[in-house]
Parts: sequence; C-alpha cells; structure tokens
Amino acid sequence: MPQVRWGDVSVSGMRPIGRAAFGVVTILLLLLSLGGCSTSIADLPFGGSSDAPERAADVPDYPAVHDIPAPREQAAMDPAEQARVEKELIAARQHQSQAAQASEAR
Repeated sequence: MPQVRWGDVSVSGMRPIGRAAFGVVTILLLLLSLGGCSTSIADLPFGGSSDAPERAADVPDYPAVHDIPAPREQAAMDPAEQARVEKELIAARQHQSQAAQASEAR
C-alpha cells in the first residue's frame, strides 16, 4: 500500500497539491466559514454613504409587534370602486375558466 504524505494530496487524478496551496485553501475555507460571525457592514467605521439615515443608538432585540399604526383618514377604496374591482375580477375568473375549458376540449 502506498504511503500518502502531507504534500501529496491530489484531487480526482490531478497533480499533487503542494503544502502552500493546501494551506491557502484551508485558510480560505476557514475565513469563509467565520464570515457569518462578523459585524454588520453598516457598523464599520469606514465607507458608508453620507446621505444614509442615522442608525438608532439602541436597537431593540425584537420588532415592535404591538405598535398599531394610526387609523387612516380615508378609506382605501370607496364602495363604488370596490364593487367595480370585484366585477372585473369575477369577469377575469370567468374568462379564465372558459379558456381552460376550451383548451381541455381540444
């Protein structure tokens, strides 16, 4: 049985990879795996846009789920517009079902 030395690692029949290349690949993989542990780019002291809004000093752990927005001053749709949209949707649904039945009949 042939002995495999540290510098004789090969990949799918290719030439042996040297120690330096093996070390570089190993370090690269370690750096990529630790990339998720880094800080946010926005927290870095350099870069960043000058017109970006300021970040809050105290960021809450969870979003505020119980904060209810203020009620609207006017309705999103008036009843006439809502009835018109409903009629259009019903007509589109009927058209699609007729088209599907026609394609199945072929």
